[in-house]
Amino acid sequence: MKFIISFIASVFLLTSCGANTPEITASKISPGEVVSCKAISTDAKKTSGTSLQCLDANSSVILESIQGPALINVWGSWCRPCRQEMPFLRALAATGKVQIIGIDIEEANMESARKFVIEQGMTWPNLFDKDGSTKSAFGMGVPVTWYLNAKSEVAYKHVGVLKSQQQLFDDVAKYLGIKL
Repeated sequence: MKFIISFIASVFLLTSCGANTPEITASKISPGEVVSCKAISTDAKKTSGTSLQCLDANSSVILESIQGPALINVWGSWCRPCRQEMPFLRALAATGKVQIIGIDIEEANMESARKFVIEQGMTWPNLFDKDGSTKSAFGMGVPVTWYLNAKSEVAYKHVGVLKSQQQLFDDVAKYLGIKL
């Protein structure tokens, strides 16, 4: 239990000093392509932790280095509720105001994940958790959506399907302070 608490704290109690904070560009990506993870805002000083490969297969990201504000959505292509909430996440991405990061878990292979990203029109970077290394932080089920505030702290964790675009936008305003 101490390990889990320590892990979660180290993931989200990052400072913005020395941050790699690229402009949010995912919403400018055309549906039908896998987005590079170079768009993810990270703390370049954080060099160890849970490394996840990007679905573009060209890079990886250390989970603990992700900087907020950000919304992290954990999904699987086999998950029906994950499919149900995708239109709401696409609408959020279209605003260009929130950094969205997807994490695919329990997938048979990376190609299945890429196919899902393209079919669902996901215009944000997605990471691939091939060995379930994030289960200790995010839990066993999907979907799960985490809201990281500007201090990279978990402001809110929504377990289960997002019920509406309004719910998502209200939560972004409430927990990230971003009005849409």
